[in-house]
Amino acid sequence: MQDFTFYFKLGWQHIISWDALDHILFVLALSAIYLLGNWRQVLVLVTAFTIGHSLTLALSVYNIVKVNDRWVEFLIPCTIVATAIFNFLQRDFTERSLRLNYFLALFFGLIHGLGFANTIRFMLAKDQSIGWSLFAFNIGLEVGQVVVVLCILILSFLVVRQFDFKLFKLNVKRMWWVWGLSTLAFCIAVNMIVERWIF
Repeated sequence: MQDFTFYFKLGWQHIISWDALDHILFVLALSAIYLLGNWRQVLVLVTAFTIGHSLTLALSVYNIVKVNDRWVEFLIPCTIVATAIFNFLQRDFTERSLRLNYFLALFFGLIHGLGFANTIRFMLAKDQSIGWSLFAFNIGLEVGQVVVVLCILILSFLVVRQFDFKLFKLNVKRMWWVWGLSTLAFCIAVNMIVERWIF
């Protein structure tokens, strides 16, 4: 139980910390297009992301998959930029038009899992109960992601629902909100790409 608590906290801190800015930005970009009323969709979305990163995290920790750390650190902000661009292309925000988002979350989760592996690979190398520790780390990550998403959804409710108006049948305020969050994530991620440039 002590090991579970340790790795749970490690997973939690890997999301709820300034050092996890790239992962927080991805979650921000991913959930920017949703409102509080879409919490079920967002829960599925975050779970898809968790499944993706849990898979590559496990494969990497067990040394089945090996990717150069510099490539992983470079590709993570690329996933943020791609998600932000996807957000810019949205117009109606219907569930049908956002289905691609689930696949983005799952696929990009695979890349982020390699980044998480960098954090705990060496700790788990000498661990006798790798599976249990890996599970605890993933639960900590998931809870941290849900907290971040919940904060974003509450903020979107306050901004969008309270000050909403429509123009030409477009939900302009929501569009501004989505574009604003996506632009923020996009700009910071581009700066990360430049800093981590490997070519």
